[in-house]
Amino acid sequence: MRLAPSILTADFTRLGEQIAAACDAGIDWIHLDVMDGRFVPNISFGPLVVRALRPLADRYGAMLDTHLMIVEPERYVADFAAAGADLITVHAEATPHVHRAVQMIHDLGKKAGVAINPATPLSMIEEMIDQVELILLMTVNPGFGGQTLIPSVLGKVQRLAALVGDRPVEIMVDGGVHPSTIAACAAAGATVAVVGSAVFGPQPIPDAIAALRAALAEAPPVR
Repeated sequence: MRLAPSILTADFTRLGEQIAAACDAGIDWIHLDVMDGRFVPNISFGPLVVRALRPLADRYGAMLDTHLMIVEPERYVADFAAAGADLITVHAEATPHVHRAVQMIHDLGKKAGVAINPATPLSMIEEMIDQVELILLMTVNPGFGGQTLIPSVLGKVQRLAALVGDRPVEIMVDGGVHPSTIAACAAAGATVAVVGSAVFGPQPIPDAIAALRAALAEAPPVR
C-alpha cells in the first residue's frame, strides 16, 4: 500500500524539512490538498506551493499528488499542471463536466483522478473508471484534518475494488487514516492511503511511518 502524507497537517515553517524526512522514511507520494473555501469550508494553498515542492519531489523521486477540492476545477487544472503536479484529482461533485476536466488533465500530460465525498454514491463515477488512473474515496467529510474515519465508507471501498477488478486504477482513501485504521482500509481494497496527522504529528516522522507500515504488515491488503 502506498503512503501519501498530506502536507495540510505539516508545520509550514519547516515544510521542506518535514517532507524530506518523510521521503527519507520511505513514503511514496506527496499529497497536496487544495481548498478554495467554497467547495469545502477551508482555504489552503494554490499552484505556488506545488511549484515550490517540485524540486524536492524530483530529488526523492516522489509523486506530487494534487487533490483539487475546488469548484469548477477545470478553470485551474492548467495552472497546477504547469506548476509541476504529476497527478491531478478533481471532485465529481464540483463540476458538471467531470469527463471534460479529466480530458484536460490528460491533454496536459498528467495522470488524472476523480474523487467523491462519503455520502456520494459510486454510481456518480462508475462510468469514469476506465478514464482515470485513480479514484479517491473521502473517508471523512473534506475540509479539515484530524477527523475520524467514517467506518461505513469501507464498504464503499470494497464495492469499488470489485468494480475496478484487475484494471490499473489506484483506489485512494483520504481521512482518518492512522495505525488503527489503515489495515482495514487496505483489507477493503484501498491501494493508496492519504495520511496527515498520523505522519506530521507529535512523534518523529520516521517512527510515525514505521508504525503505519507495521500496522499494514499485520493485515496485508487483499488486492
